[in-house]
Amino acid sequence: MGIETQTGGFDGTWVARLRALRNVPPVLRIVWESGPGVVVWGCGLRVVAAFVPLAMLAVTKWIIDAIVAHVSHQQPLPHTFWWYVALEFALAGAGTIFGRAIAYCDTLLADKFIRRISVRVMEHASRLDLACYEDPSFYDKLERARVQATDRLVMIQAIGNILQQALTTAALAASILFFSPWLLLLLVLFVVPAFLGESHFAFLGYALNFRQTPTRRQLDYLRVLGASKESAKELKLFGLSPFLTGRFSKLSDEIYSQNVALARRRLLIGSLLSLLSTVGYYSAYALVIYRTITGEISVGTLTFLAGAIAGASANIQLVFSTLSGIADQALFLTDLLAFFAVRPKVQSRPDAIPAPRPIREGFEFQNVSFAYPGTSRLVLKDLNIRFEPGEKIALIGENGQGKTTLVKLLTRLYDPTAGRILLDGVDLGDYDLEDLCGQIAVIFQDFMRYEMTAAENIALGQIKDLENPQKIAAAARKSRADSVIRSLPRGYEQMLGRRFDGGVDLSGGEWQKIALARAYLRDAQLLILDEPTASLDARSEHEVFQRFAELTAGKMALLISHRFSTVRMADRILVLEDGKIAEQGSHYELMACGGRYSEMFELQAANYR
Repeated sequence: MGIETQTGGFDGTWVARLRALRNVPPVLRIVWESGPGVVVWGCGLRVVAAFVPLAMLAVTKWIIDAIVAHVSHQQPLPHTFWWYVALEFALAGAGTIFGRAIAYCDTLLADKFIRRISVRVMEHASRLDLACYEDPSFYDKLERARVQATDRLVMIQAIGNILQQALTTAALAASILFFSPWLLLLLVLFVVPAFLGESHFAFLGYALNFRQTPTRRQLDYLRVLGASKESAKELKLFGLSPFLTGRFSKLSDEIYSQNVALARRRLLIGSLLSLLSTVGYYSAYALVIYRTITGEISVGTLTFLAGAIAGASANIQLVFSTLSGIADQALFLTDLLAFFAVRPKVQSRPDAIPAPRPIREGFEFQNVSFAYPGTSRLVLKDLNIRFEPGEKIALIGENGQGKTTLVKLLTRLYDPTAGRILLDGVDLGDYDLEDLCGQIAVIFQDFMRYEMTAAENIALGQIKDLENPQKIAAAARKSRADSVIRSLPRGYEQMLGRRFDGGVDLSGGEWQKIALARAYLRDAQLLILDEPTASLDARSEHEVFQRFAELTAGKMALLISHRFSTVRMADRILVLEDGKIAEQGSHYELMACGGRYSEMFELQAANYR
């Protein structure tokens, strides 16, 4: 957004910082959406509280002038004197109450804002293309966006504070201006250098934080790697702890050294600039004392001006400092808004049509080629295939030949680089994406293991059935997960995984049965199983596929597997090699051909002889 340069650094000019203030209005809109009522109350309280300091100084002046006149000149106290004292007490009490009420509103708004911005980050992240998640630079952007979803609370509160500070400063400055314009000018001139210095170092802190993001992600990864259940076995057996902790220490020491170097410069230069502000304040204070001694102003006026000068000096610094902080915090908003500005390429068109029910002609790949974003290597090359309704297809091939990529195209996680994919003769891109996904059930080899209850783990396959225990249980029976769940202490209400108290972890094969149940619950027209039995033992695999034909009756099924005992039951087997279909046919047809499939089958069968 005009701040990051082409070299990956930052334009540190004041123009860039002021330009970053354009980031504030979009965030203020989110703040307003978070809680309009709280925002109105918070601003109203700040406006009233802003004038309390000036009112207290005015009342104090009246009281002191009355006391001096009474003591020095034997004049009687005005009949309103004790009312002034009571008013000062009331103003002090009101100031305290207003302060607490403002803090209360800030607390409410903070919770509402965190919830609102966090939900927006989650919602937006869910809409982005899968390609984004395979780009390391996107992870840096996503990490900064996640941090800023909560860390920008300081800026939100600063915007409220600057309203109050500005009004207080304006009121106090007007009173000083009434007595002497030079006093006010003196204060402002000596505060500006400190403001410039603080803003400069705040910006340097942002730039440093930006550069450190990739390193901090490495630190987070090493922190998890060094203390997680998944890595614990290898850490112990391979003696990896010293290596990981050493690398963590080295990277964290680098960050510490960079932070200390900046903090040291800020301490030295900032202290010198702060002295200028002090000089400005005491110069103005000395001038007021001199005018009091010469009899130009009264003792009450001295008290009033001394308080006004102190308050104005402090508030001018606060206004400049807060404004500087907002400008520099706005730089951080660049990352958050840049994240929200990312738009998915794979999405529904405005005139999208619903997916066909039922599917009558099936899927057809027409001259489809595909290369992942950022690379030129074609994973799939000029592919032509048809998937007929009700057909059971097995897709085999060595790793890296494009099997899972084909599935990603079929489910429109990606669009083809060239060619097109048709469903019932209509381009896949013409269908509503969400409705299309609703007709497809997929279990990938790297399926998710949700740290939720067993029932929720299954229901996530069709979230509308979360409150339908009969359908959840039926899906569990189809995948043979019901026997796993019966053995759990709390059955379907058992928390799975070790993240939360009372959780029970499962074996790889047990988790896989839960994942299969998730797919069966979806009751989709196309069922895609990517290595669905990779973690199952031979007996469990046999049980699952004994019912495979029954469970997929009337549906299209695409099966990816390295186990030939599984794929041989498919109606048609596709052998994918170098991004192309090398062979296709039934098990017996391909064995009779004596080609690539036959060779792979014999190699695997030899291991069991």
